[in-house]
Amino acid sequence: MTILVVVPARGGSRGIPRKNLVEVGGRSLVRWAVDAGLESRRARRVLVSTDDAEIAAEARSAGAEVPFVRPAELAADDTPDLPVFQHALAWLDREEGYRPELVVHLRPTSPVRRPGLVDAAIAHLEANPGATSLRSVSPAPTSPWKMYDIIDDHLVPLLGTREAEAYNQPRQQLPQAWIHDGVIDVVRTEVVLGGSMSGGQMVAWRSEPYESVDVDHPEDLERAERALRSLWAGPMGAPAAP
Repeated sequence: MTILVVVPARGGSRGIPRKNLVEVGGRSLVRWAVDAGLESRRARRVLVSTDDAEIAAEARSAGAEVPFVRPAELAADDTPDLPVFQHALAWLDREEGYRPELVVHLRPTSPVRRPGLVDAAIAHLEANPGATSLRSVSPAPTSPWKMYDIIDDHLVPLLGTREAEAYNQPRQQLPQAWIHDGVIDVVRTEVVLGGSMSGGQMVAWRSEPYESVDVDHPEDLERAERALRSLWAGPMGAPAAP
């Protein structure tokens, strides 16, 4: 099975200027993602999609391919993942005649990944042949059964209830909810080309608690540093037991 790792890393960022080049644990965020992809024995190619020359240089120095410049219209704050991945796949198909069977999505904003994660996630999707994709998830910090919409100044439960006034029940009695944490996604190429980053049959990959660090604001950098110290012996050292 041909497997491609794609690291999307645009130059702009609202919360942290030049975020994908910011260092945590001795490496830039984009380098952490590239390193996780290169560690894989299953994925033969690691590609960075970026609109930024400095990020492209950093990615190449880390060992990734940067065969094209991402168009500016695909690097806006509100650009979704789908057109970015469709652009990368279309370029590879058109210019190289290359079309992988699986695409691994590694976000630079999730730098904390256990050794062997990429190959383990790929194997988990392969063990579920009916699944269209794999998505990493973490326990939701707040139960969606206790969330509301506000309509005409009235609270309306965001979710339908399985029992009367579920929003008044103790948290421990409510169903466990999970959130998409962005640590890793694996999706079948045909699904992306068909217009979705997930398809309708998503298999769950449960992240370790220390992995679900999403770097979006300055205070997240300290959380990432702590998590990386707990996972690695040193900034560039050998992996330690989590």
